[in-house]
Amino acid sequence: MAETMTPRERYRAQVRAEIKQHAWEQIATTGASALSLNAIAKQMGMSGPALYRYYASRDDLITELIRDAYRSLADSVQEAAAAGADLAGLARAMRAWALEDPQRYLLIYGTPVPGYQAPDDITLISSEIMTALLDAAVKLPARAPATPLDAHLADHRDWAAGHPAPPEALHRGLSFWTRVHGVLSLELAGHFNGMRIDTALLFEAELHDLLAP
Repeated sequence: MAETMTPRERYRAQVRAEIKQHAWEQIATTGASALSLNAIAKQMGMSGPALYRYYASRDDLITELIRDAYRSLADSVQEAAAAGADLAGLARAMRAWALEDPQRYLLIYGTPVPGYQAPDDITLISSEIMTALLDAAVKLPARAPATPLDAHLADHRDWAAGHPAPPEALHRGLSFWTRVHGVLSLELAGHFNGMRIDTALLFEAELHDLLAP
């Protein structure tokens, strides 16, 4: 891709990448809701109007950061799936990705940015993660008897993006998604810091419970 770009296009791509790097640093310090393009412009020695030639608005920049984050997580999960990871292995891949860059995780799964609405293509990228979880859930032995949630999910499966998984597998995949993100969100937000709990052991215990017959 870089080899086919003109010098002007390469320069633009480099500036946009630098803007995003400053944005991540700012998010780590003050949070996404306080993201300021003017502050980034000042750090880069640019005027505000000059920076707006690269990102038309704060929401435009946030969208780019969220899109990058979801794409990176989806790729990590799909790489693990391609390597033969089971449902627990996919969950471990998600945790490893989150621990590598907590601010990236918290931007997409933490407190929503007030007034921000993500575009539809980001929802499509995020659905790739759920699809991988459901693919793995289908391979597990069915649990019996069926639960009320199983019956509910049989008729409420739009969130699964057309995945053909039976209701029990939908239940299992959804449970993994909610429990994994519950533990990760608490861990990355620092809620376990004063409890002296081994969060890796807690995470593994949650996976064990989720996989129990």
